[in-house]
Amino acid sequence: MTRLTLTLPRALPAATTLCQAVLSEDGRTPARTIESTLALLPAPAGQDTVVIVPAARLSWHRLELPKGALKASAARLRSVLDGLLEEQLLDDPAQLHFAIEPQARAGQPVWVAACDRAWLSAWLAALEQAGRPASRIVPELAPPAANAPAQASLQAVGDPDNAQLLLAGPGGVTVLPLSASSAALLAWPEDAELLAEPGVAALAEDCFKRPVSVQTAAERWLAAGQSDWDLAQFELLYTRSTRTRKQLSTLASELLRAPRWRAARWAALALVLINLIGLQASAWKQETALAAQRSAIRDTLLATFPEVRVVVNAPLQMTRSLADLQRRNGAASLTDLETMLGQLQAAAPDLHPPGAIDYTAGELRLKALEPPAAGLASIATKLQAQGYSARTEGDSLVIKEERRP
Repeated sequence: MTRLTLTLPRALPAATTLCQAVLSEDGRTPARTIESTLALLPAPAGQDTVVIVPAARLSWHRLELPKGALKASAARLRSVLDGLLEEQLLDDPAQLHFAIEPQARAGQPVWVAACDRAWLSAWLAALEQAGRPASRIVPELAPPAANAPAQASLQAVGDPDNAQLLLAGPGGVTVLPLSASSAALLAWPEDAELLAEPGVAALAEDCFKRPVSVQTAAERWLAAGQSDWDLAQFELLYTRSTRTRKQLSTLASELLRAPRWRAARWAALALVLINLIGLQASAWKQETALAAQRSAIRDTLLATFPEVRVVVNAPLQMTRSLADLQRRNGAASLTDLETMLGQLQAAAPDLHPPGAIDYTAGELRLKALEPPAAGLASIATKLQAQGYSARTEGDSLVIKEERRP
């Protein structure tokens, strides 16, 4: 996804205000540097817009939050920050936007960034109106995390007429003019890296009396975009979720309509059609096999028992016809009294003799068992293996042939 990394100007947005930005395909390598008004900034489909807040627009404060503050609601945490920062701020806390460092831990000092709420909200609204909503808001430079090893970085930025030093360290972020006096004040270690933009590299070498590592503004902006920070917190959190939903909606619309996704759409449609055809073919094959089996059973029934004229349930009709044939020929069938009593004797040899035996239409009922049939589950299992079902009704045991399709 193409990433547009945009540095916000310090002034309020206007139609003629120029913005500096960089386009990147991977978010790490600059592809094109841009300086234009918001309306003329590129807005390619699927673009991810990262907004950078200038270091001069942010103040940094290290706080020890009360126990449980990080787990409190956003409104409660905001009230806590207002109370803790009231004495440290020159402006009214209600006019400022706050953001807490990422992965803040309870019981440890945390960094809190503060900036003018009206200024930031105005730029976010302008970006939204221009069709380039911010996906993330990051600081130009941030101090090392409170729970991380103390590391400092120094960058010389700007142009020879307005050169600045940006220092990020355990004390926060400091913005100073690039001059020999500032270099002497900082006393930057000889073995520590000093980064400088090309326009001020010679001036930085002259001030610090040492070589510098050149880093373009575009590279510095992309590096800032890799930060874990996201200043869209508290009152801007809802705006961020709204932007996310809008971006997902835009992406879905892009996938459905953009010409460059036409091949992917046709491929997806072809895949769906192939799966539907495959499912229909599989269902037709299964249905054909089932119909062939039914036809084979029907033909077997009609061939074996020609007297059957209408086939409704072939397996059941075949079972009944076979039982009738066995009775006509004097052979015992599963529904004969003698056969059923023999199977019961084999399944429950110790069964107490019943008080009465009732046999009606293939159903054997043993009445007045003394005591009632014990171990019916075991008897029923054994009889089921022989094609019978058994159940108790009061003091009676009812046995009948179990019809199977």
